[in-house]
Amino acid sequence: MAPMGIRLSPLGVAVFCLLGLGVLYHLYSGLLAGRLALFVLGAGGGHDVPPDTLPEGTVDLRELLAVSVLAAVRGGEEVKRVRESNVLNEKAKGKTREGAEEKMTSGDVLSNRKMFYLLKNSFPSVQINTEEHVDAPDEIIFWDRSIPEDIKEKIQPKEVPAESVTVWIDPLDATHEYTEDLRQYVTTMVCVAVNGEPVIGVIHKPFSAYTAWAMVDGGSNVKARSSYSERTPRIIVSRSHAGKVEQVAQQTFGNKTVIIPAGGAGYKVLALLDVPDKKQEKADVYIHVTYIKKWDICAGNAVLKALGGHMTTLTGEEISYTGSDGNEGGLLASINVDHQALVNKLPDLEKASHKQT
Repeated sequence: MAPMGIRLSPLGVAVFCLLGLGVLYHLYSGLLAGRLALFVLGAGGGHDVPPDTLPEGTVDLRELLAVSVLAAVRGGEEVKRVRESNVLNEKAKGKTREGAEEKMTSGDVLSNRKMFYLLKNSFPSVQINTEEHVDAPDEIIFWDRSIPEDIKEKIQPKEVPAESVTVWIDPLDATHEYTEDLRQYVTTMVCVAVNGEPVIGVIHKPFSAYTAWAMVDGGSNVKARSSYSERTPRIIVSRSHAGKVEQVAQQTFGNKTVIIPAGGAGYKVLALLDVPDKKQEKADVYIHVTYIKKWDICAGNAVLKALGGHMTTLTGEEISYTGSDGNEGGLLASINVDHQALVNKLPDLEKASHKQT
């Protein structure tokens, strides 16, 4: 007897293929729909969705700049909302090295939560250092991957290893002034450092809706001031340091030196720039004579560096944004000035710095 063969009818083959297609559809339809939604929203939507991933272990600095600007603005909205509600829930969180009381408000806490989770959910592999304790989020926050046109025009994509990146957040700079309702001094800031060097800086003023941003070897939306006068230099300092600095500064730079007391490190850096804000004072040099936290100064350092300026210790040492969260040895910031010449003029302030710390 001849061997019997198995024959499939055309109808059976068609049914089998349809079943296979059905299984594949159920397996991948969700993924495809998610990808389509992400594409549509990323092209112009305003919903919060998780970002696509770059090659494993890398991040794009242009994207980090975009989400840093968004984080500073979102944090600023919380800062402004709390201040205008006049319910600050002010608390003491300790004392500075100088013995001054450090304050914390609901504005600090809510801004910190918004900024931290927006950055962390968008770039989970990046280390983030922030001034305040991070509470659990009350909502899931993602970046929609939209990049503002001014950033697209000036900044090219640049991938770096994620492990080399450290983000520094200051959710509310000038908290003491914030509690006194001195709103002009208040900023929210984000800084991105690569291998300890500040490369992206964002400084946002919540009460005037002004944001300065810059990327080293990239571009910026802000310019430097160029009116420095050696005969009548204007030096901006902390409000609590004005008396200590004035006499030494006048001996160093001359009797016509103008001392400008102000709050907030972000505000003081903006004083060196061409900022379109009537309440923003103008200065030529920023000096700080004591210990200061890195989240206070990293963003300003990056902005100045991107514009050709400098921020160093009082002895001219570059500041590394790795390791501890504090900077010893004071601070000297300038732009369109011979920075080393300034350093050479400040031996007395450098000594004062060590006495204060």
